[in-house]
Amino acid sequence: MSRIGKQPVEIPDKVDIVVNEESITVKGPKGELNHDLSPKVEVNVNDDEVIVERKGNDKEARSIHGLTRSVIENMIIGVVDGYSKELEMVGVGYGAKIKGGNLEVEVGFSHPVVVEAPEKIEFEVEKKNKIIVKGIDKQQVGEIAAQIRAIRKPEPYKGKGIKYVGEHIRRKVGKTG
Repeated sequence: MSRIGKQPVEIPDKVDIVVNEESITVKGPKGELNHDLSPKVEVNVNDDEVIVERKGNDKEARSIHGLTRSVIENMIIGVVDGYSKELEMVGVGYGAKIKGGNLEVEVGFSHPVVVEAPEKIEFEVEKKNKIIVKGIDKQQVGEIAAQIRAIRKPEPYKGKGIKYVGEHIRRKVGKTG
């Protein structure tokens, strides 16, 4: 049995959970999230906890068991607290600003790069070189942050580019004369 999958997920007071045969819906103060369930797992909601059980013992059912439990826990955390990722821009003239809800990034190209904000995602800019991506869906927040980082990945010689806050860039030694 999965060590993660067999643990129950506690439901806070502010959260409502509705389980159908095919999907689970979590509603909280920050919004609502849906997730399609695999037919190989069964989700039961008791008074103040969610229990995920698998229907079979094949490899796919065992792998989806823990995954489903983790996704449900992340959904509950997202609708209560939300998620955020912080990115930092390193380089002369690099900056970002918000225009009409979208993020406009200037990272040394001849034109600014515009990143459109999907539904349920917000951008914040601090000090022109720090970008914060906020939302209730953990996967979507991480994906948007990765797309922003991919605009100009940090290069290993000077460390210029867009990186996550706290990320260590392995530096290379340049040419020696």
